[in-house]
Amino acid sequence: MTDKPNLLPERLALLADLNAAQYLTDGLLSGKEDVPAIALNKTTEPLPYDGESRAELDPVRALVEDAMYKFREDRPTAADGWLAPRLHATLRLTRREAADRRIWNYLALGVAPDYVIWRHLAAKSEGGAPKVAAARFRGPAYTQAFSRLWWAAELYRDGPDYGPVVTACGNQEMLNTALRMDVIEHRPTAQAMVRLIGRGTVTSTREANAMAAAINASAATLVYDIVAPDAERDGRPLREWIEAAESAPAVPRRDLPIGPYEEKTPERSVDVLVDHFAELFAEAPVRGRPDADERDGAET
Repeated sequence: MTDKPNLLPERLALLADLNAAQYLTDGLLSGKEDVPAIALNKTTEPLPYDGESRAELDPVRALVEDAMYKFREDRPTAADGWLAPRLHATLRLTRREAADRRIWNYLALGVAPDYVIWRHLAAKSEGGAPKVAAARFRGPAYTQAFSRLWWAAELYRDGPDYGPVVTACGNQEMLNTALRMDVIEHRPTAQAMVRLIGRGTVTSTREANAMAAAINASAATLVYDIVAPDAERDGRPLREWIEAAESAPAVPRRDLPIGPYEEKTPERSVDVLVDHFAELFAEAPVRGRPDADERDGAET
């Protein structure tokens, strides 16, 4: 099985898509080969904030190792809700920095290819042999192994509270489907979706998929940020949180970390959308749900 890199520099780095592509061999994707770490690190670029403590590699590597150990007896998907908020709080990135795919390429190939294999090695693939999709190493933000966790934490956190992130990551469709939707960047929308999962209104991945589809479709006719306005965003708490990384201890392993002290999502706006989304979900077709099956039968 793919092992941790045999060379781990002191600092994180950037790895361009073109350079990353040459290491995505069948041997790596099937978990049978290691990444040639020495060669890979010769093709990287330094981070723009290389001199800051948040560029240190060891805290990220330690976090990934703890995740794999903690969930060694569970399904690897169980690690998402634990790792997402802690990765976010360890890296302390701005959205502009997180939009640079090169940092995620490096995390996947230069820091923790063993984690990507452990988490995403499919039980079956076309040809029968287990294999990781290349996009888990180098891919879109909603697919790449580490980027998807960071963006889930960024979009589902409620100000400094990472609790909603844990709830969201407990349902894989909140990562696989909802993260692709533009409306998820509207905080009341994100929090309302999480609230419906937390309350048990939406339980399975099928139901979460149906809820997301209904909400996305409704957004074409109902402007959510008008009926459920968000608080005005202030960039100062995020800047202060990033600056505090210089003296911050390692993120806690038992308790959730604390994010930027931004104002929380307006409760009234969340309540408005919870009621609306619950109505949408009640009418949404969910494969396997009795009422949906009855409607399908009536239509035929």
